[in-house]
Amino acid sequence: MLYDLLKPLIFTLDAERAHRLAIRAAALAPRGAIPRVRPVTIGGVEFPNPVGLAAGLDKDGEAIDGLMGLGFGSVEIGSLTPRPQAGNPKPRLFRLVEDRAVVNRMGFNNGGIDAAIDRVKGARRPGVLGINVGANKDSADRVADYALGVAKVAPHADYVTINVSSPNTPGLRDLQSRPALDELLRAASAARMLAGGRVPLFLKVAPDLDRDGMAGVVGAAVDAGLDALIVGNTTISRPDSLRSPLAGEAGGLSGRPLAVLARAKLAEALAIADGALPVIAVGGIDSPQEALARLDAGAAMVQIYSALVFEGPGLVRRILKRL
Repeated sequence: MLYDLLKPLIFTLDAERAHRLAIRAAALAPRGAIPRVRPVTIGGVEFPNPVGLAAGLDKDGEAIDGLMGLGFGSVEIGSLTPRPQAGNPKPRLFRLVEDRAVVNRMGFNNGGIDAAIDRVKGARRPGVLGINVGANKDSADRVADYALGVAKVAPHADYVTINVSSPNTPGLRDLQSRPALDELLRAASAARMLAGGRVPLFLKVAPDLDRDGMAGVVGAAVDAGLDALIVGNTTISRPDSLRSPLAGEAGGLSGRPLAVLARAKLAEALAIADGALPVIAVGGIDSPQEALARLDAGAAMVQIYSALVFEGPGLVRRILKRL
């Protein structure tokens, strides 16, 4: 109710400024017990409930405990790169209010892995913490960036996500194709073992993959012994239904218009994997009904992010109540 009252004021702000204010507010949110609702185990890690926060909201791990206090069973921070980077020029974040959607071309803006790890060490973490890693835009060896990222964050994360699905770093999505993906996952798996443990490794892929592409990433993930597949990220496609004048902005589209594509790609990934690894659903999940539908379709978990812009933080507990 409070968010409903504040939303008109919040929406007068530039989207990225509102994002920064949201992080500061979340950092001050009350810490409470995380609801245990339909707990799920993935890669040996028990998630107290199957509703997670997708990467991108809290890139630098500034509000881990506060976000968990909203009820999330897991919070995924990042994407983090080995070196800090400013990301793409502003403006780079846009609300498509008429469509209940968001377009972003942030470009992995973050303060770097080392700074985030310092914050992670100070968090109480009542829930599961995932750390999402990427490569620097100007890196000469992106596979080495991922391996370094995994090695650095593995001792501090409950799971690590390898993100090769952002459309906002030129050439990054090329790493979703074999044999490049096989090389990357071998390097990441080796880095995980050298870090002194077997933290679960997840792979996040784009919803824009065709069926052959999806078969390739599922096969590579299974062959590499990964623990889960996250389907997916934002899309570079633009449904004909979009009405906002900002729909033509370059970047990845998320929110309600992504739901149809995300459902289809979830079904495709589940069919190809055939039980060989869990699939986590992301994209267009903005109601308890939609979350339940993805779980009933076979998703091990769901993750949300853009829906919080339009539905507010209370969406998390509304979903949990329905579950």
